[in-house]
Amino acid sequence: MPPPIGSGATIPASSDRRNAEIATTPRRNQLSLTPLAQVITPALRRAILGPSPIESRLLDAAENDDGNDSILYQHSIFCQTYFPYRNPGTKVRLWERRNGQVHLEIEAGRAMHPTQRKIVDIGLPFGPKARMILMYLNREAIVNRSPTIEVGRSLSYFVERILGFSSHGRNIRAVKEQLTRLSASSIRMGFAQDGHAITVTSGIVKAFDLWTPKDDRQRVFWPSTISLSLDYFNDLIKHAVPVDESHIAALSHSALALDVYNWLAQRLHRITIEKPQAVSWLSLHEQFGQGYTAKRIDNFRRDFRTALKQVLALYHAARVEDEEAKRPRRHYHSGHPIWRTEPVQGLKLFHSPPPITKFIGQ
Repeated sequence: MPPPIGSGATIPASSDRRNAEIATTPRRNQLSLTPLAQVITPALRRAILGPSPIESRLLDAAENDDGNDSILYQHSIFCQTYFPYRNPGTKVRLWERRNGQVHLEIEAGRAMHPTQRKIVDIGLPFGPKARMILMYLNREAIVNRSPTIEVGRSLSYFVERILGFSSHGRNIRAVKEQLTRLSASSIRMGFAQDGHAITVTSGIVKAFDLWTPKDDRQRVFWPSTISLSLDYFNDLIKHAVPVDESHIAALSHSALALDVYNWLAQRLHRITIEKPQAVSWLSLHEQFGQGYTAKRIDNFRRDFRTALKQVLALYHAARVEDEEAKRPRRHYHSGHPIWRTEPVQGLKLFHSPPPITKFIGQ
């Protein structure tokens, strides 16, 4: 009979040992649980749940590539230098990107506010929507050979029919905001070639009513026409790059993927067949790596490869090789073995047809 609690008696040491053995001995029917993440791999998740919305768009665009898709256009300088990927914040008033002998400078603008009754700061354009809006405006201007563009009678129509987004309030506000930023900003595009330098300074979209009110039915209206600045329009006619509208829509989730696609569309067909071009990861980081520090270039390579894979799933004719790091090799110096690892190279670009080979009007 065990001694009563509080009696001052002690439990024998042999009892302590037995209790310790029971506590440390696993039970026969005790289950060892495996974390769910180790069981459900990405491939199994896709098999169970189906492709994600992004994967569905990419698959649909790739499977329905019949060569009869509509065409959008991007200015060649925006195929080499780019808007910010994310909102740089209201304090950033000047955005600058360089690539080789091309230099882009975008200055955030100011505009009159109807309720504050004063001129206020407008931020820089950024993200996928700014890129897609500009490509649509470029297309309409080129097709009609006019800087004045009919955009439809409401913002909802523009968002749904042209950009392919759902017309719920958040998308409407986002598209309206990006067009406002495009309209208020001014750009300087610089080209240097063969000892000559050309600078184009202008706005992209001419001024219009940035603060359009809502009517009784709460539908956001804006003017039925928008005009590109004449300087930008004239330069666009000479330097437009055609791209596949269905591909652009499928990549609308990623500003980086859109930029990689436009870059390849502008560059691959200009490479000579006899001389492929190598592009180092350092150069790719300088061109596309906004937001990635040099210390985190591994993160940039990972995200760039993801975007490139999505682009090549659509742009079938593109011939691009990703030169992975090679295994360490053993070399001998003065009879002593030395292991050396070759640095990660980058991409090798080969001559490829552009994504659009038939231009509008041909």
